[in-house]
Amino acid sequence: MATVYILYSNSIDKHYIGSCLDIEERLNEHNAHFYTIAFTKRANDWEIYYQYNHLEKEMARKIESHIKKMKSKIYLQNLKRFPEIMEKLIARFSAGSYR
Repeated sequence: MATVYILYSNSIDKHYIGSCLDIEERLNEHNAHFYTIAFTKRANDWEIYYQYNHLEKEMARKIESHIKKMKSKIYLQNLKRFPEIMEKLIARFSAGSYR
């Protein structure tokens, strides 16, 4: 099962959105600059801001893409604040109902 996650770095005041199969391993990789050309190499104080677990990998990728396309800090805050937003995204991106 996959996780959609949002990381936050206090030192650069930025968020990063991703999806993965193992969130703890991925967080460690981001903070250790495992991905040398990635956006996350800008900082080493990434923390989990938000995560949603137990998604199918394909759905996690679709939701990740949708969140990135929103390009809104307010949207990220609302996603964390209002769990019903994620439930609506899951319904929207369920197999056969992708628009």
